[in-house]
Amino acid sequence: MLKQAGGRIGRNAILLAIMEEEAEQAMLEQLAALRWRCCKGKVGAMELQKIVAAIETAAKRNGVVNGELYREMHALYHAVVEAMQGVTRGQVELGDFMRTVGLRFAVVRGMPYENEAEGEWIAVALYGTIGAPIRGLEHETVGLGINHM
Repeated sequence: MLKQAGGRIGRNAILLAIMEEEAEQAMLEQLAALRWRCCKGKVGAMELQKIVAAIETAAKRNGVVNGELYREMHALYHAVVEAMQGVTRGQVELGDFMRTVGLRFAVVRGMPYENEAEGEWIAVALYGTIGAPIRGLEHETVGLGINHM
């Protein structure tokens, strides 16, 4: 069974991604109280590999994942790709279709289940814009990926 609403990993990742910096302190304190790890950042690109690299780098630098452990990097990668499927409506292609994204991202890692045997999970939330590489011709988009560690 999932923990209370405050312990829902995907919900927390989405809120952190869309939250303005001046409003995020209470959220960070809540996640710290749960002993969860998180990071957030921004990325703009026309290539999926640049988005993946930016999120992986932020997660490693902020101690959300251990870059030396394949299992952790693999779980993060799959969560990123799942989130990108939401952003791109299932077609994880950008530059080939003349599309660019400007995204805020949040990565949250923790134990969202009451039963600790369920282990740790990781969530990646993306929020921003997608569209033709012409300012003003983009629209909002959001994606969420969750994977077990």
